[in-house]
Amino acid sequence: MYSILKSAHSGWRYIVLILLVIAVINALSGWFGKKNYTEGNRKLNVFTLISAHIQFLIGLVLYFLSPLTKLPMSDAIGRYFKAEHTAMMIVAIVLITVGNAKSKRVADAVDKHRNIAIFFGLALVLIVVSILVMTKNVPGRSFFGIS
Repeated sequence: MYSILKSAHSGWRYIVLILLVIAVINALSGWFGKKNYTEGNRKLNVFTLISAHIQFLIGLVLYFLSPLTKLPMSDAIGRYFKAEHTAMMIVAIVLITVGNAKSKRVADAVDKHRNIAIFFGLALVLIVVSILVMTKNVPGRSFFGIS
């Protein structure tokens, strides 16, 4: 069970990253191009939100099953998975959720795009930084490698 979830969590990150990149580029284009906020924009943002929440749920289950979270905090790998990765991912999920909620509350299309661009963009940066920190702290892991 653990190895299946670990592979799913590792592979699902690409879906989240791809959707986040597309959503941020789309939102920046809509914000600076003063474009209308379409049903396609809304669906892209909701799919991004859902994929990120699925990734979070898989990660939450892994947190309790993984032997890496049972390592001491003095160990770089244990500290990364117990605290650093977990905290950064929770903040990223909150940013995505708040950004999507704020974009729904405003009526102006440019404001919707701006909210998505800012909140999803910050979440994307945080996720990429977390993955880069993992490649530094965990031997044998790479940014593009499925572990």
